[in-house]
Parts: sequence; C-alpha cells; structure tokens
Amino acid sequence: MKGVFSAPGDFIHFKSQVPLHKIPIGTKQWRYYDFGPKVVPPLICLPGTAGTADVYYKQIMALSMKGYRVISVDIPRVWNHAEWVQAFEKFLDAIDVHHIHLYGTSLGGFLAQLFAQHRPRRVRSLVLSNSFVETRSFSAAMPWAPIVSWTPSFMLKRYVLTGIRDGPHEPFIADSVDFVVSQVETLSKDDLASRLTLTTDDAAVGPILLSDSFITIMDTNDYCAIPQQLKDQLSERYAGARRAYLKTGGDFPFLSRPDEVNLHLQLHLRRVGVEPRPDLVRSIPEGGLGGSPSKESGGDPDESREDDGGCSENPSSESNPPFPPQSSESNNLDNQPPENSSENCHLVHQAMLHLFPGGFTKGKYIVLPEVLAVFIWECFLRSSLHRFCSLVAVHYLEPFVRF
Repeated sequence: MKGVFSAPGDFIHFKSQVPLHKIPIGTKQWRYYDFGPKVVPPLICLPGTAGTADVYYKQIMALSMKGYRVISVDIPRVWNHAEWVQAFEKFLDAIDVHHIHLYGTSLGGFLAQLFAQHRPRRVRSLVLSNSFVETRSFSAAMPWAPIVSWTPSFMLKRYVLTGIRDGPHEPFIADSVDFVVSQVETLSKDDLASRLTLTTDDAAVGPILLSDSFITIMDTNDYCAIPQQLKDQLSERYAGARRAYLKTGGDFPFLSRPDEVNLHLQLHLRRVGVEPRPDLVRSIPEGGLGGSPSKESGGDPDESREDDGGCSENPSSESNPPFPPQSSESNNLDNQPPENSSENCHLVHQAMLHLFPGGFTKGKYIVLPEVLAVFIWECFLRSSLHRFCSLVAVHYLEPFVRF
C-alpha cells in the first residue's frame, strides 16, 4: 500500500474503451459504467465503502465479451437507507432499466438486500460477497458516528484504510489492495461520510420476497474485513442460497481472483435464467454496446467527482471496439498483434529487443505506442548525429591529423 501507484495496463485499456457516465438525478450525482448488449437484463455491481464504479472493471471486460450487460455504479451521497432505496429507484428509471440482478460486496451487498426488500418486483436475483444483514456491530465499534459528517477528510480516509489488511500479500492480492487504496484517494469528504453513515446507521435487513434459490453467497476463506460472525448471520438468513467459496482472494476477490468471480457470476446468471447474447458483441454497430439515454460528451478521466452536471467520459469517441479475449492464465488483457506489414512488425520487434533484451519470459510488459514512437525517433536522431559527426571529422579534422 506504500509507494507510487501505477494503473494496471488492462485498466488503462478499459478506460479507453468504456465510457464513464455522469448524470444528475435530483440532488444526486451518479457515476456509472454501462457496457454490453442492452437487450440482456443487466447485472448491476454495487461496491463497498472503499470502492468505486471502477473496481469492477474486470467483470465488465470479461462478462460483456460473453454477451452480458454489466452496470457498475458509485454509491451516491445519501445519508440514510430509505434515501438510498428512493435514489436507486430513480436512477434505474433514468437509465430505463426495470428488472435487475444485483451483485454487491460488503456495504454494496447490504444495500442490495435493502433494495430487494423494499422493491421486490425489480430485483430478480442477488449475489452477495463478504456482506452482512445488520449494522449494529459497526455502529457499536464507531462511537463517533454521529459526528462523522463533521470529521476531516484525512481522518475519514485513514479510518477506511485501517480496515484494509496491510500486507504481506501475494502479488495479485497486493495489487487489488493498491488499486482500491488509489480509489479511496479519489473520494471526497462527503462521499466517505455518507458511506460510513450508511454502514453505522443502526439497521437490519427484513424479510425479502426473493426465493433463496435466486441468491448466491460468494465469500473468501482466507481473511476479510467483515467479521466472520456477520458472514455466518448472512448464511443463516439465506439457508437455501447457493454457496460459492473462494479459497483465497482477500477483501477484493473481484480484483485479485477475477477469473473465479466471473465464473461464479456466469453460473449464477445462467441459473436464474439470464441468457447472454454473444452474437451481439461483435456485430453491434458504433456506439451500440451498453450506454444510457443520457447525453454524452468528452471528458477528462481524472475529472473531479465533485463536478456537477451530467456527462460521460469516452476517450475513444469514434468507436467502441469489443475487448480482446481474456486469458484464463492472466488477469490482464492479452495484447493483440498490430495488423501492419511484415516490415513494420520487424521494426517493432527490433525495438522490443532493445527495450527488453531479456525477453518477455519473466513477465508481461505494456509499451504505449507513444513511448515506442519516441524511442524510435531518438534512435534515428542518434544515428543521424553520429553520421554527421563522422563527416565533420573526416572533412575538417583530417588535415590537422595529417599535419
């Protein structure tokens, strides 16, 4: 969790292909991604206290290529659970979505259950990961909860980050922690205060009309910030739910174990009757993958979250090509070979040998085209300068050498 964070290459690719939408609904600002065939009922991902819409980018990449529609949202600034239910329902109406499947982790799982309790006709199924059914233990552990809205931002961030286990971790889990920590740094004081208020506001999930057969509980067996007692309460509440246990994965298995999580999500969606449409993935025309009825305009991916007004960020304004197939042996997208002539491919290969003389056997490296172009240009300048100096030495210095 220390040091300078560098965004993963597959996340950079994701940001270049999938637009980030921002729409105001009433007094609430919603940030979300929406990708995949719109004819498929969506899987909506709700993050925990420390998460944002970006943390589910691996699920959006993998499942959209399978023909599913995935929507990942930020939890807006709401200050009680009733306000959350009303705000989320207005959001669904705004993007013209009626029947949904919810995937919630930690606080997101708790909010998903509350929405299923109060709006049963809209929720078709639930996937709950490292979640809970009541918040009494959190409110008891945070006696200063009544003044959380007055607490400085740095103290709120420190409190949230202390709940994340700090190393040593295996590489994939360490990367997931670093990514989430970087997302916490982007949250404003009001974002953190509202989420902590939702976590500590004394409440419990009541009976829901959804059958246990339409619920999947996905937990990790190594460690988690959610106490085991609360996870056991969740399992007892939904005794007939399907269990999906991950041997390892930490607090953020959707980042550290994306292949396993994506597999369980696919099995769940198929089990509850969601049929993917892979035939629409590559045949969808320009701008046809996902999206919302809101107006889109270009924006800066690092734009502040406090910006008001609806827009969507799409660095690729001309088209949204589908993602390349994701390898089962790696959490990053495989680089696709450029469709250039053999001469250009040979030039790139030679440049790669200079950049990485040891080859690619020990790891994967992503070289941006701009970096490669600068490198080739510098090589050309050095070669030209060397030849110029040689000519100067021959024509001007040779008489003195002979003398």
